[in-house]
Amino acid sequence: MQPDAAIATFQLSSGTTLTQASPWDTFAVTPESPALAVMTDLTKVKAATIHPDQTLRQAEQTMIYQGVRMLFVVSEMPRLEGLITSTDLHSERQMSLVHSRNLRFDEARVADVMSALSMLDAIAFDSMRVATVSNLIATLRSLGRNHLLVVQAGAAGTARQVRGVISRAQIERQLGRPIEVAGVAGNFAEVVRALL
Repeated sequence: MQPDAAIATFQLSSGTTLTQASPWDTFAVTPESPALAVMTDLTKVKAATIHPDQTLRQAEQTMIYQGVRMLFVVSEMPRLEGLITSTDLHSERQMSLVHSRNLRFDEARVADVMSALSMLDAIAFDSMRVATVSNLIATLRSLGRNHLLVVQAGAAGTARQVRGVISRAQIERQLGRPIEVAGVAGNFAEVVRALL
C-alpha cells in the first residue's frame, strides 16, 4: 500500500456486533493456583491515583468512577506517598478527625487519613513467582489486611517500584467465595494510629 493511499471502507450490515473485552481477572482460581494469577499487574493496568490535597469526597468519587477500593496517593508521579482505601474513608480515625477539627466530611483531606508509605505492607515480586493463592490468603490473614503491595527491585541505583496489588476482594472474586480476614494492628505505628 502506498504511504498516502486511503484504506478501503465498507458499510456495516444489520447484525454487526461489538467485540467484548475479556476481563483479565475473571478466570477462576483455586488455593493452589499461582499467586500471580490474582495480582493486579500495574504494567498492564493503570494505577488509580489521587493527590493528597484532594478531599475525602473526591477520593470516594474517584473510587466509584474507577471501580476500585484503593487509590495510590501521589503528589508528583511516579513518587508514591501512601494509599487510601474505601475503609479509610469512613473509619473511626476519619470520624475523630472530623469531630476534633470541627470539619465536614467533604473538608477532610486524603493526607489526613491515608496510610503513609512507612505503614504499608509489601511483598517482593520475586516471592510471587513461587507463591500460591493460599500463601497470599495466609499473608493477608496474618497481617489483618485487605491489600498488599507487590514491590519489584529497581535496577542498580534506582528506587524500588510497586509492580502490583493483591486485593482480598480480587481473590474472593476469582475463588468464588469469601475470605475471612480479621483486622489486627501489625505494629506499634498502627496501634498509635488506631488510638488517634
